[in-house]
Amino acid sequence: MIWFLTKGRRLNPVYAAFMIVAFMMGIAGALQAPTLSLFLSREVEVRPFWVGLFYTVNAIAGILVSLALAKRSDNRGDRRKLIMVCCVMAVANCVLFAFNRHYLTLITVGVMFASIANTAMPQIFALAREYADNSAREVVMFSSIMRAQLSLAWVIGPPLSFMLALNYGFTTMFLIAAGIFVISLALIFFALPSVARIEQPADVALTQVSGWKDKNVRLLFIASMLMWTCNTMYIIDMPLWISSDLGLPESLAGLLMGTAAGLEIPAMILAGYYVKRFGKRRMMVIAVAAGVLFYVGLIMFHSRTALLLLQLFNAVFIGIVAGIGMLWFQDLMPGRPGSATTLFTNSISTGVILAGVLQGALTESFGHYSVYWLIAGLAVFALVLTSRVKNI
Repeated sequence: MIWFLTKGRRLNPVYAAFMIVAFMMGIAGALQAPTLSLFLSREVEVRPFWVGLFYTVNAIAGILVSLALAKRSDNRGDRRKLIMVCCVMAVANCVLFAFNRHYLTLITVGVMFASIANTAMPQIFALAREYADNSAREVVMFSSIMRAQLSLAWVIGPPLSFMLALNYGFTTMFLIAAGIFVISLALIFFALPSVARIEQPADVALTQVSGWKDKNVRLLFIASMLMWTCNTMYIIDMPLWISSDLGLPESLAGLLMGTAAGLEIPAMILAGYYVKRFGKRRMMVIAVAAGVLFYVGLIMFHSRTALLLLQLFNAVFIGIVAGIGMLWFQDLMPGRPGSATTLFTNSISTGVILAGVLQGALTESFGHYSVYWLIAGLAVFALVLTSRVKNI
């Protein structure tokens, strides 16, 4: 990683700034997300139904807002200014959650702030892609290392989130997250570049520009949505499954998540290194195949050691999909990196919505074990769809 940033003898300060911003904003997000359901149930004191409704409304609003902002960012204006506006909204959201305990306010004003704030990360990746393209730098490795910063943030963030919330209170935790966003805002203002938008040539087909009209983009979106549905259903259900059905300690859930997040980092970097040799489609097929093995393994093996070993397949799955998947969207939509990156993140949001509905319905009717049979089936379907997308 250091070699890449210092390639050409000198440290590239812009690349370093992108890495630091991605890591810090990842930490701020990882402080809030893991304890959100705990905050709503304990501090706001709402029933589980209203907790689930909050996630659903938040995800739907995020999709609509991010698509609108992405379209604007690709068509006009300075992408960096939009990122700074998103950071200001992130600070406002953290302050609101720190001092407000009124559910209706949080699900309206809070969701509005969060929807705008969550657009920052895909826009940062889009700006990084434009900067790398304009400066003739290695795009895939740069993006993979940036994505690895988010995984590193999620190794550190969740344990820190629970420690702060349980020992010092949610107000302290949200204010610390707000402080990190303020520092990120300063770094973006002083260190990240403004990149002029490149006009698309007149001979570029409308289907290439609009994206969704392209069959390959649609196939990749559906495949990506299914991948993230599988991952989110696993994350929601696994802590409950290992304690209620398998009789394993609840603390094992945190260990499994941390192990997977740590293993994702080398998986992302290696994927960025080998993607030129193997191509994006082959790398993604390998990733989804690893996901199939992981979910089938969860059906067959239930010991603590087996679950830990299976995290290697989980890391390969998520590590490659999170990095190469986003770049594949960008390549399929030339000239629209903001819309492409947002389409990728919206496939994640749609997966989250589906996962919550499916996991709850299956668990209520058939128990936890049925969840993993469905996940395995969805992963196989995603593998088939991925193999049919055009290689670029």
